[in-house]
Amino acid sequence: MSDNYLINLYNKTRMLPAGKIIFSRLFARKAPYFTTIKPYVAELRPHFCEVHFKKHKGVENHIGTVHVIAIANGLECAMGACAEASIPSHLRWIPKGMDLRYTAKANSDIRVTAEIDPNSWGANQNVDVIVKAMRNDDEVVVEGTINLWVTEKPKRKA
Repeated sequence: MSDNYLINLYNKTRMLPAGKIIFSRLFARKAPYFTTIKPYVAELRPHFCEVHFKKHKGVENHIGTVHVIAIANGLECAMGACAEASIPSHLRWIPKGMDLRYTAKANSDIRVTAEIDPNSWGANQNVDVIVKAMRNDDEVVVEGTINLWVTEKPKRKA
């Protein structure tokens, strides 16, 4: 059993029938904007997360491809799960920015990944999360970095 609440929740729910769907819905409610893409957390472990979402009318742009803002939402969803599943318990994080490159048309369902170097955690520093979004044919459609600012959690008053 991990000491990380999100990993524990993921491991408990995935043992249930439709457990990954249950976990994905619970996680998406943490930041309700995530629900707009209907994310499915396919894999979660410390320093890595993979999220899938379907191409549907609600995420398409005027030319019928997946809108890059929907993809950025998926990337941020995967980053958030990855960060929460990875960060040492005495630290907290907040996103500072993202640098994304659009590399191809997103004309299918989307798979996004987020990865963090395990050695990058420390107080009062930036942590880069490497993010990628791929089509069904594994062509990368968006790639980049989401930058986190990491600090110590405030001491609790007695």
